[in-house]
Amino acid sequence: MNLEQELIKRSNSKCELCSNDKIKLQVYEIPPYSDENVNKCILLCNICLEQIQNEEKIEVNHWRCLNDSMWSEIPAVQVMAWRMLTRLRSEGWTQDLLDMLYLEDDILAWAKLPLEQTIEQKHKDCNGNELKNGDTVTLIKNLVVKGANFTAKRGTAVRKILLVEDNHEHIEGKVEGQKIVIITKFVKKTN
Repeated sequence: MNLEQELIKRSNSKCELCSNDKIKLQVYEIPPYSDENVNKCILLCNICLEQIQNEEKIEVNHWRCLNDSMWSEIPAVQVMAWRMLTRLRSEGWTQDLLDMLYLEDDILAWAKLPLEQTIEQKHKDCNGNELKNGDTVTLIKNLVVKGANFTAKRGTAVRKILLVEDNHEHIEGKVEGQKIVIITKFVKKTN
């Protein structure tokens, strides 16, 4: 059974947020996940999907459906209900629902991920060029190296850089024989 078939079975062929069964349904991967895992996806109607993806098209009254779907036992549905209620927090009724909604700690942590983090972060130099492990970069300014007694001079080439996995603004490289962490906005990629 493929992912869409699993979601159709789980949702009884209805949108998992508004229960609409009259409109074409689509698989929606809950950011930041994109591994097509049934536990990280929900089935949405075109109306919900369009409003989730385009804040200008939100019709507040459409989201009163969250009064029911927020009680789903499916974590992905809970995450999207929480995110939409939070997005509509300025409405009085949404705050009441948020006050009632209880999420397990790991589900709440997933729901609270900032929207910027839902887009895959890439390491980029000062000019916006994507950096990869093993690239060579040049420093664009003098950098005082903390914990060492030297300044990395502007124009210094740093070869075979390593990307810092948990921070897209940091890379590692050797300067004057010492491994240091460098902020990506202070380097430019060399060809």
